[in-house]
Amino acid sequence: MKCEVKWTEGAQFVGESESGHAVVMDGPPDGGGRNTGFRPMEMLLLGVGGCTAYDVVHILKKQRQPVTDCRVTLEAERAETDPKVFTRINIHFTVTGEGLQESKVARAVELSAEKYCSATKQLEPGCEIGHTFETWKRNRFE
Repeated sequence: MKCEVKWTEGAQFVGESESGHAVVMDGPPDGGGRNTGFRPMEMLLLGVGGCTAYDVVHILKKQRQPVTDCRVTLEAERAETDPKVFTRINIHFTVTGEGLQESKVARAVELSAEKYCSATKQLEPGCEIGHTFETWKRNRFE
């Protein structure tokens, strides 16, 4: 896997992936940025959410569960001093599907947390990571 990050101006950078996608990262105005994109640490947190959501949906589909939506909400705390690493992350899944078995959702979340999510494993053991979930028959986000 390869990617490239190029500085454009101020505190703005453009990251490009090997797969051809690009994203703008920027800092806040008080740090020399113009607030035109994600902060790098936000990108890291989003990566954690995407990685674990992918696992959970993939596992549920393999279990033949009728999943129709999966949302992941992440809340993180960072150290007060440099380097301001993540010290705690709570990952909350909202999984929707008519006829979902709660035990299967619990198992999918557990498997992602304990075995499959390489992004969360990168942050352990220095970061406390918690996982919670809820299931819905109909999409509450519609």
